[in-house]
Amino acid sequence: MTAASHWQPGGRAGLAQLLARPWDVLVVGGGISGAGILLEAARRGLKALLVEQRDFAWGTSSRSSKLVHGGLRYLKEGRFALTRESVREREALLRDAAGLVEPQSFAFGDYAGRKPGRHAFLLGLAIYDRMAGQRARHYVGRDEFLALVPNADTAGLQGGMCYTDAKTDDARLVLRVLQEARSYGGVAVNYLGVERLLRAGGHVTGAQLRDALDGTTHRVAARVTISATGAWADGLRAAAGGMRLRPLRGSHLVLPAWRLPLAQAVSLMHPQDGRPVFAFPWEGATLVGTTDIDHGDDLAREAAITPQELGYLLAALRCQFPALELGVDDVIATFAGVRPVIDSGQADPSKEARDHALWLEDGLLTVTGGKLTTFRVIALDALRAVQPLLPGWQDSLEPVPILAEVPRPYDRRLPPGQAHRLAGRHGRDAAALIEAAREGELTLVPGTQTPWAELRWAARHEAVQRLDDLLLRRTRIGILTRGGGRHLLERVRAICQPELGWKDARWNAEVAAYLALCERHYGLPAAATDAAAYA
Repeated sequence: MTAASHWQPGGRAGLAQLLARPWDVLVVGGGISGAGILLEAARRGLKALLVEQRDFAWGTSSRSSKLVHGGLRYLKEGRFALTRESVREREALLRDAAGLVEPQSFAFGDYAGRKPGRHAFLLGLAIYDRMAGQRARHYVGRDEFLALVPNADTAGLQGGMCYTDAKTDDARLVLRVLQEARSYGGVAVNYLGVERLLRAGGHVTGAQLRDALDGTTHRVAARVTISATGAWADGLRAAAGGMRLRPLRGSHLVLPAWRLPLAQAVSLMHPQDGRPVFAFPWEGATLVGTTDIDHGDDLAREAAITPQELGYLLAALRCQFPALELGVDDVIATFAGVRPVIDSGQADPSKEARDHALWLEDGLLTVTGGKLTTFRVIALDALRAVQPLLPGWQDSLEPVPILAEVPRPYDRRLPPGQAHRLAGRHGRDAAALIEAAREGELTLVPGTQTPWAELRWAARHEAVQRLDDLLLRRTRIGILTRGGGRHLLERVRAICQPELGWKDARWNAEVAAYLALCERHYGLPAAATDAAAYA
């Protein structure tokens, strides 16, 4: 079985024959929106193909803030319908993707003279609860807040507000949705990009694709083509009209859990501009984010944090946790993602709306904007938009459970909680993953919640074409350990090189490219070597 066969029947060797089939729907873009569209199309009887020019979840969908949330900020803006929709989708994901989407409690300090005020915040939380059909106590006194958030600033502290949202591993969510789509006959291929759209009479009839691995080209005919390329959407639809997107960058820090120990998430308003910043426990580390600024760099290059953003996030941490004296040397890794936001001309990037948008132009449907939480809503809206272009296909397009229920595997060698976690991340493959584990491979990679067996399974079954696919998206070892996990690479090699079938020269080249990528885009920016600049 080849590395790609888990995602496409017959593996890469049968790619030409696969692409020569007639397709109902061609989805361009392998992030969460594209994966959701593939799933909803395939489960409703359409012959659906997804192609991604890089790796699945390579863009925004592996670099998000990892939160599945209803969006409290939208209540403040009076956007109740959007909040209600997001809350309902959050609840659906908590139900259908348990082990992958998990509840996360948040605490927000009530400080004298700081916004937002206690009463306004509690009113918003009451509405938030009502939308989710829940009711909870939200305010705690000063001592209880300090018990929940050790090391928090005590100056002016009166108490705190608490509420619950959810978190996920965004890249694994994409992969789980793709797995579900494949169970209905959907096909997903990575490293296969659109070279140009095919047209007949001015109408889009498919695309000419180029394989990034061997340079071969393929013509794919489809009744409908859907671009779900996020922040890159303007490039594919450039011939149809002017630019409509405003790419915004969100950057994040990863710190060791021991250095910033949190039992729950902490949310605060940044002392400089009042924007929300958060820190929460994630995958065995502590994640801090996020910035929200215009991304003026070339979208063909991976995004990276700037020295200014690093300083901004550290300033927020020092404000909330002054006793810890957190600094540059405490940062294990960084990552930055580019959000696809519709440009409405707002001076402040943070005030741009996060709604999704659909544009149907000459048979090409462009889907962009939106949130990780609402990917199912986006997918169903996309299929409603193209339904008139698919005569003979009828479906009510009512929501159904996002993912099939799977039994939780059992193995006495698993660390506590891992059966639940693996079922969430790998679905029906969890039991086989455990069975494939060799001696010692169900123990955890140090500093993470990832068993070594996940590396073997990914290398064998999950279309890994580059080392960064394995360490930055199939697993998150590259951002959970210092230096991209350089010190772990010999054991990674022993497990994965035979599964991937890479000769020594290929492995060594992949390691060199991966470590260079981590240094440029997942480490500290060059100017940050002077730690005194952020003291």
